Amino acid sequence: MICKGHEVAGSVIDHETRCAHYHSVLDIIAIKFYCCNSYFPCFQCHEESGCGSPKVWPLERFDDKAILCGSCGHELTISEYLTSDYKCPACNAKFNPGCGLHKELYFEVSHAGRM
Repeated sequence: MICKGHEVAGSVIDHETRCAHYHSVLDIIAIKFYCCNSYFPCFQCHEESGCGSPKVWPLERFDDKAILCGSCGHELTISEYLTSDYKCPACNAKFNPGCGLHKELYFEVSHAGRM
């Protein structure tokens, strides 16, 4: 599906990147997966796509744009997203803070569980 001018794969159910797995009012981001360079709304959508070798974003690539705001289409770097206070710096739309509970599925984290 095309969401805000970007192709977003997976079980996308609306133009703000919500999917069949996560579709609250705050579930409005898509994450570009490092392994396949494609946006998906969540890790479950990515798994369902059949990617056989999921990889997380390495720390040295946190300046890459890999987060899509489903509200305005702004692309955030990983660093911007992780320090965004769960809102888009371009349009102030609020993101789901619960996504931070499974950030290790997307991004390299230290042994202490922090970035």
